Amino acid sequence: MTLSARNTFFKVNILFCAISTLVIAASSFLIVPSYSTIEENTRRSTGFFQGLLNQLFESNYYAVHTSMVMAAIFSLVGMYLIYSFFEQTPAPEILYFALFVNSFSFETIRLIMPMYLLYNFPSLYLLIAGHILLFARTFGVFALFSAGICAAGLEVQRTRTVVTITIVAALALTMKVPIDTQYWSTSLNFIFGYSYILKIIEIISVLIAVISFFISVNIRGSKEYRHIGIGLLTAVVGRYLLFYTDNWAGVCGIFLLSFGTWYACSKLHKIYLWL
Repeated sequence: MTLSARNTFFKVNILFCAISTLVIAASSFLIVPSYSTIEENTRRSTGFFQGLLNQLFESNYYAVHTSMVMAAIFSLVGMYLIYSFFEQTPAPEILYFALFVNSFSFETIRLIMPMYLLYNFPSLYLLIAGHILLFARTFGVFALFSAGICAAGLEVQRTRTVVTITIVAALALTMKVPIDTQYWSTSLNFIFGYSYILKIIEIISVLIAVISFFISVNIRGSKEYRHIGIGLLTAVVGRYLLFYTDNWAGVCGIFLLSFGTWYACSKLHKIYLWL
């Protein structure tokens, strides 16, 4: 992919993220007042971090809504900064980081659950929305995996092929996953089938990406790749808290996500600064 084509892609993504942010901002006037009525069809979020936080904090839909707003704003600001700082920088890995950042704009889809209670539209829309959201999250993690492979020595000329394979892999993994449209978690997440398998795949993908950046230290001869791996891992922890936690403690994940992404991208920019 040429630098010009990549920058055009960034601009399109900035527009998409802006639309997503506007949608959640406009919808907030309708949805936020309805949170006091959401008492049925929900179960408390589960997971390692959630299990610990559930004992300390009560679930709070306003905190969950804030997390969704933060995710949308992060995608918009993150894409704009990536475009601004890498417009003339030929860093092949930044495309995959941009795809990861852009995936957060799809968190607006979670608004469909309180909208469903308000307007009682067919549950088929919930099913479609659930698959789109699962695809976006999986694709975001796979994009990080591709970034690590790219840093470890993948030929730059194969960028389009890698992106296509990443899309196909995410589709193949998520389109057949059963989704329960009758129940959802207190973090306004769909109840997915094979949830543990999907989480294991995500963890393995992230670990391989981090390890790939550490390997790149020897392959590329730059210690900055080690810092990129650390930043990536920090961002993923923040992402996990922002997506799956149902209280105000989870909102703090935006700080880990933002810092980790900024740290990784700044080190990547430093590597290619003089090229």
